[in-house]
Amino acid sequence: MASKKRILIVIEGLDGAGLSTQAALLAGYLRDNGEEVILTKEPTTSSIGNLIKAALKHEWNPSPPALQLLFAADRAHHLQNEIEPALRENKIVISDRYILSSLAFGSIDVDQEFLIQINSKFRKPDLTFIIDTPSEVCLKRINENRATLELFEEERRLEKVRKNYIALKKYFKNTFIVDGNREKEEVFKDIRGVFHLLYV
Repeated sequence: MASKKRILIVIEGLDGAGLSTQAALLAGYLRDNGEEVILTKEPTTSSIGNLIKAALKHEWNPSPPALQLLFAADRAHHLQNEIEPALRENKIVISDRYILSSLAFGSIDVDQEFLIQINSKFRKPDLTFIIDTPSEVCLKRINENRATLELFEEERRLEKVRKNYIALKKYFKNTFIVDGNREKEEVFKDIRGVFHLLYV
């Protein structure tokens, strides 16, 4: 396999939708086929990312706009230190969450135009997959794997976020909604098929 160019692929969706699983499956598949792949995620492991994670776990309580500014700062750091260097080396970058996460989750508490503005200068993804999984399924998965819920992990809020994601389908070119309420192998088959259609 030889992809046509360096590309940024983003996996989006609710917590518990299977984002990390699908990102890892895609990275493994591409590496097995001779591609150099960087697998990364947001929030990052930087100092800013750790502040965000602490807020999501209710360890401190920034205002909603302050939290979204932290997400944007973390993204700027992520681009400068991981994504852009990898793309310059013609690697494929797969990011578990990116700009659409800020727009879908952040607009629950913050005006979406503000979120669009603070993310407007960032690189656009080349390919985005929104893993669409019902909120009740996501919460069941989360409860099976974690003892506590994070900031946005309540069914009514998650359902709003899910609707936001669907509404954002045309925000970036090459955005595809994939049914996540299936076995992981079936979900990945769809993702692999889209990748092949566009880049192989």
